[in-house]
Amino acid sequence: MKRALFPGSFDPITNGHYDIIQRGIKLFDEVVVAIGINAEKNYMFSLDERKKFIEKLFENEPKIKVVTYSGLTIDFCEKIDAEFILRGLRNPADFEFEKAIAHTNRKLSKIETVFLLTASKTSFISSSIVRDVIRNNGDYTVLVPDSVRVK
Repeated sequence: MKRALFPGSFDPITNGHYDIIQRGIKLFDEVVVAIGINAEKNYMFSLDERKKFIEKLFENEPKIKVVTYSGLTIDFCEKIDAEFILRGLRNPADFEFEKAIAHTNRKLSKIETVFLLTASKTSFISSSIVRDVIRNNGDYTVLVPDSVRVK
């Protein structure tokens, strides 16, 4: 089985994340959407909310699993027998950042990183932009899947 881990904070999941996951399930037998736990970060949405957003979005897709994890991503990959890390690239800055992480992961393990370019219609979306729109009472609904609803 070809299993890929798609890690992130997903605070919240965006249409860009959704696009990458949808395309990823065409490449892999299973995509594990892994919500990283980082005590240093201040999240807008609780871990439980973020997990529920994603589970609801993919409730009818058997090739998607949603989990939480802490620690090194490569350690978690080894724990769940994922040979691949799936990442989306929006722009050159993402590429440079993700390239360094991928090289480090490859040096420390046998995990391969697979990059997918974001669709042009979602390439401008980031979770931080979505959070800013929400904080300022803007229409965030065009940037996120229907499963994401602010309290």
